[in-house]
Amino acid sequence: MDWLNPAPRARKPGLIATPASWLVAAVVGLLAFESAQARSVCPDPGTERTPLSELRAGAIAEGESVVVEGVVTGSFMGPDQLGGFYLQQGSGAEATGLFVYAPRQDPIGVGQRLQVQGAFSRHRGRPQVSRLTHLETCGPEALPDPVALRLPDDADRLSEHLDQRVRLAQELTVTANHDLGRYGSLTLAAGGRLIHPNQTGTPGATRHAARQIELDDGSYRANPDPPPYLDEQGTRRVGSRTEDLTGILTQAFGGYRIHPTETVEWSGGERPSQVPEPDAHHLRIATANLENDFVTLGERGARNRAERERQTAKLDALLHALDADLLGAVELENAARARTALVSRLNARQTERGDYAAVAHPAPGDDAIKVGLLYRPDRLRLVAAAADRDAVHHRPPLLGWFETAGSDQRFGAVVVHFKAKSGCPESGDVDRGQGCWNQRRTAQAERLVEWLREQRRGDFADTPVLILGDLNAHAAEDPMRTLRAAGKRDLVHDDPATAYTYVFRGQAGQLDYLLGPEALRARVQGGATWPVNADEPRFLGFDGPAPADGPWRASDHDPVWADLRLD
Repeated sequence: MDWLNPAPRARKPGLIATPASWLVAAVVGLLAFESAQARSVCPDPGTERTPLSELRAGAIAEGESVVVEGVVTGSFMGPDQLGGFYLQQGSGAEATGLFVYAPRQDPIGVGQRLQVQGAFSRHRGRPQVSRLTHLETCGPEALPDPVALRLPDDADRLSEHLDQRVRLAQELTVTANHDLGRYGSLTLAAGGRLIHPNQTGTPGATRHAARQIELDDGSYRANPDPPPYLDEQGTRRVGSRTEDLTGILTQAFGGYRIHPTETVEWSGGERPSQVPEPDAHHLRIATANLENDFVTLGERGARNRAERERQTAKLDALLHALDADLLGAVELENAARARTALVSRLNARQTERGDYAAVAHPAPGDDAIKVGLLYRPDRLRLVAAAADRDAVHHRPPLLGWFETAGSDQRFGAVVVHFKAKSGCPESGDVDRGQGCWNQRRTAQAERLVEWLREQRRGDFADTPVLILGDLNAHAAEDPMRTLRAAGKRDLVHDDPATAYTYVFRGQAGQLDYLLGPEALRARVQGGATWPVNADEPRFLGFDGPAPADGPWRASDHDPVWADLRLD
């Protein structure tokens, strides 16, 4: 509108600008401006308009016909989306938003002022307008500024801004992706991914609930194909980060969530590099939970031959990359042929460090799964083996005594799998802050210490012992305290606050360990958790709808490895 800020113009010869001509131009411009504004004014509906705030406050009975107006701040009307759009009146502290369910309506663009007539209703307790009888597009209108929120500071204010346009002007980290393939949603957390408080022994010290919010995809439909938010490798790992998330805040399925209205940009969360090759003068030790490596189909592992082929390909890729000289395997099917099959698969690939053999378990117990101990005879010589038959164990621990090749150095290695935190009883050993069955796990740890003391006699009196496996206990829980009191130290992780091998309900924690006495810890030349599993979405697993090639999501636990100096 040049009349508001006139610029020099070329004049035609013989024409002179007069005050009258300026007046005409001003009037024409004013009428044009008023006409543009009129496009955002809705017609008189012939009945009283209902403020959105009254609908949210419950002042209108369900089923009553209402007329509402507002600007469209989010439109999710695709065939697999929410089937409607969000209207908002006002901005800032005076803003009110509401969802309009209109599944058969033509798509509505964001930034349009609408007048809607329909019935006030509730869906799963959430107020909305549905069963539309009239919709009037009144013209374009600028979007209200998003409400600026920050977690965890504003966690208590989220309920005040439901169905409104908001912006979280901060970095948020993916802390859970278990619903990505099922419902297209990710759990985000402020201040980095959530660590289980029992890793450090300060339960309740962090406001985990106040730090979280769900990133939804504008749809509540199950099994999106493809899942949203994937990177170029077809994954979205826990640990990925995003900033300045803008969208519609709502509440559904027991939590707050945001349907983004702008493209979500990602950083971090890259897949880890390969484990470095072991040095010829080092002994590589590893533990890996194989998540039900069953040769029997239709049991706990693969349901059919195709799944079994995918499962073994993933597990083999993971174990070949670890290239361990001594491997504590957890969740093998409790059948001798499962151990034999695992050894045969690994030996199908020739390596410079030699083939594998397995310690025969003298007392595997009657649980559906058992532990296994694999070693390379070219690197280690098996001297003796034993198992603890005490009834406290569900999966009896397996102990092997070894000598390193070319020397008389000896050490013991016991692979364990303590009672899981699942299958909670109604009374007795219930969850008292460390998961259910904590008393049983603690008793298993106490028995393990006692049994190892019994085994370290005679020729093995001064022989150090490694503990490998899945203890199903976080670093600050009672079973780990018991083992530390017996002189066992984490050979790999110095800081429990950063150690994890498993992600459960968005909280990362350590369940899998390589433990040993301080004398062995001094020999460790390198080691780490290899995070190829716990951070990956479940749908990439062997039994998922889109299994990934390679070791990714070969299990639900991450393997742990360490290299020990031999001299």
